[in-house]
Amino acid sequence: MKYRITHSTLYQYSQLVGLCQNEARLQPRDFWRQQCHGSRFEISPEPNDFHERLDFFGNRVAYFAVQQAHQRLTVTAVSDVSVFPKPSCGDLAGSLTWEQVRDQLQGAPGQSLPQNQCVPQDFGDEQLDAKLYLLDSPLVSTSAELADYAQSSFLPNRPLVQVVADLMQRIHADFTYAPSTTTIATPLSDVLHSRRGVCQDFAHLAIGCLRSFGIAARYVSGYIETQPEPGKQRLVGADASHAWFAVYVPSSGWLEFDPTNNKVPFDQHITLAWGRDYTDVTPLKGIAFGGGQHTLSVSVDVLRLE
Repeated sequence: MKYRITHSTLYQYSQLVGLCQNEARLQPRDFWRQQCHGSRFEISPEPNDFHERLDFFGNRVAYFAVQQAHQRLTVTAVSDVSVFPKPSCGDLAGSLTWEQVRDQLQGAPGQSLPQNQCVPQDFGDEQLDAKLYLLDSPLVSTSAELADYAQSSFLPNRPLVQVVADLMQRIHADFTYAPSTTTIATPLSDVLHSRRGVCQDFAHLAIGCLRSFGIAARYVSGYIETQPEPGKQRLVGADASHAWFAVYVPSSGWLEFDPTNNKVPFDQHITLAWGRDYTDVTPLKGIAFGGGQHTLSVSVDVLRLE
């Protein structure tokens, strides 16, 4: 499946901004499930400085600075992306219990796996990298409260994939999607008590539950294609940024789950970036000198190409 993603951000200020410096993580990654064929930025006012790099997690980052006075900043990223399913890699992902995965992550990198299975050549390095996602991060801290909520999914000797699928389904059933009820800074304990939130909250919640049991989990930011109702035209700009999570399975790498929609991402989820939590993958952030009060508006369009 091929898509054109248009992500536009508009800042409007009550006073002049003399200088702003920004980082954008708005260019989709290349990995086994997708390929970015090209991306470009349209920035107004035109930046005086612009360069790109990869961050610690391998995400594409564009830095730009605007050094002329302005009261309006627009940043638009346009990308063409192909999304395709992963080829089969055996059934080990469905047979490893969560205890086995936990113990392997606690052991030495490259710990042996069952024979005659499809194991990546860089398995040792990948498992070592996965250990990073066992640790607390700025927005996700393990707790007894999270472990208590997840306990019923972590049945003894249950395959990890079944554990995570059950946890995803429970979050989808137990929590109400309610925009404007939380912010990115809302503690997970508040989300757990209110049972309300948005996709970022549900991804953080699942990650916290999994890490509380010694399972590596990471945050994924991106987009999901939304289909119009039958008989209605597709609305340009009606799509939005989305978030889900991935769990590490030693035999198969990172498997993704979307608790907001209770589904495994396939060909409608487009990945921008991943990290420990939202703070590692913020789509656009920076500093501005001056400006006074400001308003922010974001428009995302996910167009399926023939």
